[in-house]
Amino acid sequence: MKVGYARISTDTQTYDGQIAALKAAGCEKIFTETASGAKRDRPVLAEVMGYLRPNSDDTLVVYKLDRVARSLPHLIEVMDHLKAKDIGFHSVTEAIDTNTPGGRLLFHVVAAIAEFERDLIRERTQTGLNAARAKGRVGGRPRQMTEDKLNAVRELLAKGTAVKDAAAAVGVSVPTLYRWLPGTTR
Repeated sequence: MKVGYARISTDTQTYDGQIAALKAAGCEKIFTETASGAKRDRPVLAEVMGYLRPNSDDTLVVYKLDRVARSLPHLIEVMDHLKAKDIGFHSVTEAIDTNTPGGRLLFHVVAAIAEFERDLIRERTQTGLNAARAKGRVGGRPRQMTEDKLNAVRELLAKGTAVKDAAAAVGVSVPTLYRWLPGTTR
């Protein structure tokens, strides 16, 4: 069975064109949703995925690829889910139909390009991190306790200031102070 999924981003848009195309493609049931494509959590899309029967002749039909996913990684995720359950996919506008050899080939080419893109991003990120480390920079949140604060706390504690008050004076928590000055009591 061909199951259609139509999505619009705002209430000012209409489903009319998508629904007409999905009906022309032979969809027997059509789900509609108003949600941003950037959102991964779309309840109606999840409902559609649950409605499609594994290992059957079911096919998810969309008007355009961007109706089901805004990013390539999300599209790949959706397609992997469909493939794992042996459910077909058909995009009317792009003429991709995974029920045909040519459609599967086109999808695999797109998936390979997406994987290549992810690998390049990972490689560039790692190169940037290594370059930053070579310059002495480290990632993460800056340390709250600096050498100046440590010296100020030591002076305050030597004068008899309570640990809680010394920590507040330099703007750190008591556990942070204890972590940096083990053996401190009061």
